[in-house]
Amino acid sequence: MASLPLEPDLEQDHAWLLPAAPAGDPDGVSVVDWRDFASAAAIAEWEELTMGASDPNPFFESWNLLPALANLDRDGNAQIAIYRSQGKLRGLMPVARAARYYGYPLPHMRNWLHHNSFCGTPLVSRGYEIEFWTALLDWADQNPGGAMFLHLTNLPDDGAVYAALHSITADKHRPSAVVHREQRAMLKSDQSPESYFDASISAKKRKELRRQHNRLSEEGTLRYHRHADDYKIDQWCDEFLALEQAGWKGSEGSALACDSATASLFRIAMHGAATRGRAERLSLSLDGKPIAMLVNFLASPGSFSFKTAFDESCARFSPGVLLQRENLALLGRKDIAWSDSCAAADHPMIERIWREKRNIVRASGLIPTFGTPGFELR
Repeated sequence: MASLPLEPDLEQDHAWLLPAAPAGDPDGVSVVDWRDFASAAAIAEWEELTMGASDPNPFFESWNLLPALANLDRDGNAQIAIYRSQGKLRGLMPVARAARYYGYPLPHMRNWLHHNSFCGTPLVSRGYEIEFWTALLDWADQNPGGAMFLHLTNLPDDGAVYAALHSITADKHRPSAVVHREQRAMLKSDQSPESYFDASISAKKRKELRRQHNRLSEEGTLRYHRHADDYKIDQWCDEFLALEQAGWKGSEGSALACDSATASLFRIAMHGAATRGRAERLSLSLDGKPIAMLVNFLASPGSFSFKTAFDESCARFSPGVLLQRENLALLGRKDIAWSDSCAAADHPMIERIWREKRNIVRASGLIPTFGTPGFELR
């Protein structure tokens, strides 16, 4: 399996929906229509799960996942696997089935993600990681529906949830393997923002950045802005979408505003995060016009750098790098121990500044009917 291409298409044909668990069973895993888990009561217990999760994942929080499903589950096949223990919600992961895998006709289950969802770790209450995976894998064994394996993508390998999955597959000799591993930039240090920047950037480059900042200041009034609430959130979203679309992503058709569905998701998710104090928005403006913008999703003890954009007409002044220097203030926050860049491996800009790495894996586990025990996650 490791020789297959790296990532299955997310917009491919899907064969069938996941069957729901028997009604009346309050504990164990149930797989439900996500619309049935969007009530005020469901969201309230979802939020409680989020606050007590062993590993944070803002992409699976209610304010982010529900609008993602509403806008991007175009085939209507995604559902939510929920795990309860003693009647209390202890785990949650969006799931789907696909008929093809890397272009091959291999039906399988998977965690449901979209192209702007950068973490696939399920939300699991602290201390319930083993129970969650045991129940989910048992459910998959009992409800294969023709699926040959469970494929999990975008899993950081440094958390308790992944460690529990590793332990379960090893202890029970489940046929499974990591099919791809990559590293992306991460920010994790006890240094001050200033010391970290000095250690990351050469003296020559720091001098050049000071020169660029000074030259940019001569073009007009230069200001940095930082907000962690919903102050002028609609205007900020409008400005970000326009700035991103005006650049190379707009030319290639990958900017959020190029698709009404991704633009809608962005606006709704930003509102949800901002009203909860979970979105830290930074911008650099010249004469009141933003020339660089970014947003971090705050999920203590971590942070996820979701999106960034800059005015390419100002590229000679490196506004994106200047804003990333301001973003190093994350190192001074007592509630944030690390930040995931959510960037592609070997990103040419962020890896010049953020020195640490985070391993991200894709793992596939065969359903015993179709395989011979013996493989382990490694």
